[in-house]
Amino acid sequence: MAPVLAEKPSNWRDLRVRAVSAAVLIPVALAALWGGGLAWHALTLVGVACLAWEWVTMARARPSLTGAMLAIGYFVIGGLALIHLRDAAGGFGNVLYVLLLVWGTDIGAYIAGRAIGGPKLAPAISPGKTWSGAVGGLAASLAIAVVFGASSAGLALAAGLSVISQIGDLAESAAKRHFGVKDSSHLIPGHGGVFDRVDGLLAAAPLAALFELAHAGQALWR
Repeated sequence: MAPVLAEKPSNWRDLRVRAVSAAVLIPVALAALWGGGLAWHALTLVGVACLAWEWVTMARARPSLTGAMLAIGYFVIGGLALIHLRDAAGGFGNVLYVLLLVWGTDIGAYIAGRAIGGPKLAPAISPGKTWSGAVGGLAASLAIAVVFGASSAGLALAAGLSVISQIGDLAESAAKRHFGVKDSSHLIPGHGGVFDRVDGLLAAAPLAALFELAHAGQALWR
């Protein structure tokens, strides 16, 4: 009898579940963003609460009061930045733009990394991430900025937001490796936890908020 060959795992095996989860969550986020005010504040508050719960759960094996305070402070700053961006002039467009840049970075990195592969970006922190994925994520964010008609300053900001969102992703990967967990939780099928989904956004939002404060009322892509 001929030996049965094991089927090689597909690089895209988790794509369907990820797509279904995104199809549910993205409309919820966009509806709250469109509504603004209480709806956006409530969604942000729930998100920060979930993040705090995930951190406490992850850190149970290696508890640290200082680490917990820093992490929760990080979550709160990210949440406040998102609230400020939405409440400021042109808030809907600016937050949508930041979301699209971060989502575009994630998607571009996912597709380029899985399709091209190549040298690892930070194997000691996140073995799955590659330089091709990082470049693909950056390229996707710049393409989104171009579609928005971004100025040279807007393109520079888009690049900065893309890079810092990827740094935020790596920082979360380092935290998970430190605590010995694969995902921050299992709240979102195919995606892990809330922290797994908003790690890049948490890093990018404060930078976007600082830019908005320095250019009050100006669209982030201008």
